[in-house]
Amino acid sequence: MLLTAFVKQTSPVAWSVCATATLEARVVRLGRNPCSDPFLSSKYLEDFFMSRHISFRSRATAALLGLSLLALSACGSDAADSAAPAASSAPAASAPMNGGSTPASAPSDVVPFSVTDPNGPVSLQAKPVRIISLSPTHTEMLFAIGAGAQVVAVDDQSNFPAEVAAVKTDLSGFTPNIEAIATYKPDLVVIGDDSAKLSAQLGQLGIPVWYGPAATSLDDVYAQIEQLGVLTDHVADSASLVATMSADVASLVAEVPKLVAPLTYYHELDPTYFSATSNTFIGQLYALAGLRNVADTAEAGNDYPQLNAEFIVSSNPDIIFLADTKCCGESAETVSVRDGWAAIAAVKSGHVVAMDDDISSRWGPRVVDYLRSVVDAVKAAAPVTAG
Repeated sequence: MLLTAFVKQTSPVAWSVCATATLEARVVRLGRNPCSDPFLSSKYLEDFFMSRHISFRSRATAALLGLSLLALSACGSDAADSAAPAASSAPAASAPMNGGSTPASAPSDVVPFSVTDPNGPVSLQAKPVRIISLSPTHTEMLFAIGAGAQVVAVDDQSNFPAEVAAVKTDLSGFTPNIEAIATYKPDLVVIGDDSAKLSAQLGQLGIPVWYGPAATSLDDVYAQIEQLGVLTDHVADSASLVATMSADVASLVAEVPKLVAPLTYYHELDPTYFSATSNTFIGQLYALAGLRNVADTAEAGNDYPQLNAEFIVSSNPDIIFLADTKCCGESAETVSVRDGWAAIAAVKSGHVVAMDDDISSRWGPRVVDYLRSVVDAVKAAAPVTAG
């Protein structure tokens, strides 16, 4: 989900693409330049990952998850001829980020709805009431801090919480349409990927944009929640959410059994055995649960390696986490009938765990739920003698 993947050139490979595949898996598959691929032209982008076989001659550097589909977005977007209320140019507090940090206090001459994202200051003259979210992760954050009533539209991938259904549209965060966005007359657009230079394009129309890139740590997650709290006038709500999440994470970590030797695990992104190492955001969550990742030794310099069945079987992981249940229908049953997999400890002992694809590919408030599932799996798999 979350960091840049470095992958080697390979011979042609046919990919069986699952509908609604996880963002990590989608970007891993996007190896070559989509702008030069007729099957990845704007006409086909929305259907790219739907039940289609695609041959790859090379797999170049790919950005995953919140940086999702850099190459796709880079193909460009429509020009616009609509306008929207202008954002203030008032100074905003500086903050280091992959998500920034919320200014603790503001001088009287500073606009109260003001933060700094990776693109620079974002300042609003008033509380936004026509927010568009083009990022499923940030849609979840906005609703979690109580700003849902201020959201007038979300992208086609946002699906949580249930209230999102009332404002779901066909807007795309991957291939943004400037004219379609401007039609909603937003006073704030929230994005998780700016490879298509959406901030600059909307800025020319006077539409303010806040950019929250893929988190690389829990601190990034907390900082982004706090920044959205400042911009939406939900500072107290965002602070409360961060405090609750932090406390929940600490409590879950305290529940992890103390083992003489760590349990090993395999995290499956898709049925072609792409995985994620401990250097990734998702890998860090597993590390909090005291687990050792079998993918860490697979391919130096590549944090999203494609493993093979022989490697996984020989690694004999204690737990298998499936992040391809929704996209590709994988389950403990499908894993158990893979050639040779019945001999894996995780399969023999019943520790193949179905995870939620959406949560595993986002860095919103539900990362706590994901960590809880991981810790529960560790407790279930730990030897009974563990203290």
